[in-house]
Amino acid sequence: MPVALHRGFFARHNLDVEFLQLAGNIDQMLQALATDKVDAGSSMLLNWLKPLEQGIDVKLTTGLHGGCTRLFVRKESGFQDIKDLKGKTIGVSSISGPPRNFFAILLSDNGLDPQTDVQWREFPADLQLIALQRGEIQAIADSDPNAWLTERRANGDIVEIASNLSDDYANLSCCTLGVRSSLWASDPAAVKSLTYAIREAAHHVAENADDAAEIFAPYTPKVAVADLAAMLRSHTHGHHPSGAELRKEVVKITSDLKRATIIKPNTDPAKLANRVVVDVEA
Repeated sequence: MPVALHRGFFARHNLDVEFLQLAGNIDQMLQALATDKVDAGSSMLLNWLKPLEQGIDVKLTTGLHGGCTRLFVRKESGFQDIKDLKGKTIGVSSISGPPRNFFAILLSDNGLDPQTDVQWREFPADLQLIALQRGEIQAIADSDPNAWLTERRANGDIVEIASNLSDDYANLSCCTLGVRSSLWASDPAAVKSLTYAIREAAHHVAENADDAAEIFAPYTPKVAVADLAAMLRSHTHGHHPSGAELRKEVVKITSDLKRATIIKPNTDPAKLANRVVVDVEA
């Protein structure tokens, strides 16, 4: 979004955009969209699908990129993949957050029950590495930029054994653009323009990671531009599906969340996808 603003993608589509920073969690952003306090916002599908299932009325127009959620263990642990974590404790910053949701899926895919075969413990993001090194947890599940920075702070002590580019998720979106439903109903042309601007900005990030990092640096002043650029290159910012392709991804992720007992067993993934995804190309 900062790239769309500072490199003129919003202006190119005749949009005058104001940023509003929400201090709370992802649910607060969804509530702001659902109550018409903001027009659009972006966040992680893994965290939005549960409240959308529960009736939050927000429309999704495009995926933005894949990647950005990582699972780390200490190098000396000898753990090679997620199956090795059976009976272990995984540290997360939120029990209901996207890292916990995604790795619950991956555990399930690898024959482990995410409710009983591992334990989850909450730690503030800046304390996760300390907890791992003290042995209070045996793995860290977190999202960028903190996950990326944690690995660098560890100075080679930790290794990544899985991410949300693992297995079937290598070609799926992790983040999405949502708009308030009343805006879609009243001004679909504006939603289309906004979606196009954001997708063009995502393409710019994919092609010009150094420039994107320079633009984003003021929003994360404690992070070196070179680190931001390297982090962006590790994501798939060239992947931004919409319409039928986005619906397929929502069906896939919803089905996986059902298997991981996060989405209710009687929820129909196709019906949910049809309700929440709108096609700006139609």
